[in-house]
Amino acid sequence: MDKKTAEKLYDTFYMQVYSYVMTLAKDQHKAQEITQETFFKAMTSNFRGESECYSWLCAIAKNLFIDNTRKSSRYQDEPDETIADTGTDIEQSMTDADTSFRIHMLLHEMEDPYKEVFELRVFGELSFAQIGKIFSKTENWARVTFHRARLKLKERMNENEI
Repeated sequence: MDKKTAEKLYDTFYMQVYSYVMTLAKDQHKAQEITQETFFKAMTSNFRGESECYSWLCAIAKNLFIDNTRKSSRYQDEPDETIADTGTDIEQSMTDADTSFRIHMLLHEMEDPYKEVFELRVFGELSFAQIGKIFSKTENWARVTFHRARLKLKERMNENEI
């Protein structure tokens, strides 16, 4: 990849990839590091054009995040307890740290793709079209999956009296 193409790719997608990684890492420093690694890896590999650039970058970022998590889990006894702030009606229920933690635990237990779609939409503030592209699905699929995830989370919140 030539320098001009690499710069354009970086300028165009940096914030979107960073937002996506923040939904995964929930830590600013880890997200910045993984985002930088993502662009380095993208610039040193060949894009085959089988998907859109953004989807390709998110796939690289997700794989780097998984690798990073595996490595760090070997060295840490407890996971990072950083809690991200949401921007939806569910945050109204998150009035204290205990409630927030309990909701995040319920979200953590949710199965994929519901969990990831919910996190991308709420924490990553991605559009349904962008979420659909990440999963190589339609925008409508992303909407339906997000709606189902919300229903599942609300149901679990009711069951656990949160």
